Amino acid sequence: MPEYIYLIHPFREGFFQTPTANETSAMEEHFEYLQKAVEAGTVLLAGPCLDDTFGVIILQAENDEKARNFMYNDPAVRGNVMVAELHPLRIALRAK
Repeated sequence: MPEYIYLIHPFREGFFQTPTANETSAMEEHFEYLQKAVEAGTVLLAGPCLDDTFGVIILQAENDEKARNFMYNDPAVRGNVMVAELHPLRIALRAK
């Protein structure tokens, strides 16, 4: 199944220093959304950069449209808390 990477960036400057209640709620929903997708085998890897710049999600999807739908249904993206960009990915090396 094809793999994709999407990066999320905060929509608002200052997000990491002073998150609003709405942003905090959206990020909690975002975590739950990704956690369920990990359990389902859709998301292979997800996590934030420790320098507060962006987050990374690597997922499997049948095609570009399904990958886009997954990304746009992410509560952080849907709620305009994070801006997302999607890229098809071919994992050439993978640890066992």
